[in-house]
Amino acid sequence: MANFFRAGGIVSVLILAMATHTLPAQETQESAAVQDEFRSIDQDVQSLKDEVLALNRDLFLLEEELLFPANSQVAFFLSLDVGEYFALDSVNLKIDGKEVANYLYTDREADALVRGGVQRLHLENLKVGEHELVAVFTGKGPQNRDYRRGATVALTKGLGAKYVEISITDRVSKQQPEFEIREWE
Repeated sequence: MANFFRAGGIVSVLILAMATHTLPAQETQESAAVQDEFRSIDQDVQSLKDEVLALNRDLFLLEEELLFPANSQVAFFLSLDVGEYFALDSVNLKIDGKEVANYLYTDREADALVRGGVQRLHLENLKVGEHELVAVFTGKGPQNRDYRRGATVALTKGLGAKYVEISITDRVSKQQPEFEIREWE
């Protein structure tokens, strides 16, 4: 009888040992399956992000083409080549007497322009013909005095896109800033 209980105890110990030995193997398989599932979800999410970015880019291009068709588009850019005679605070842009852009610069934005940056100030659809452009600049002039000055130019809009640069440069001979508006070829 004692041998029977001893043999039963040994069998129980063997079954328990087999159960504990197979349990980590099952956990490992389940863990690998969960990791595969998460990896698949991550790939799906990344794929969706890429599709959304591509769709957003296409929509932006379509919007640009619809709102600003190439044959009536006029783009205005601002550049600075100043250092001593002018510190830009703001720009006001009018086309045919209508205010179309008014921009107040932060120190960081003005610094970026001084270091060679070019800002697209405004994008407009204009009909073929004559137009008047007035740009008014405010800032600090020579000897750190408040400075306000405007520049005017008559634009002739033909067929096709047109690009206009408004540039502010130092005129060393007069020790004053110079404001120039020119059309890009």
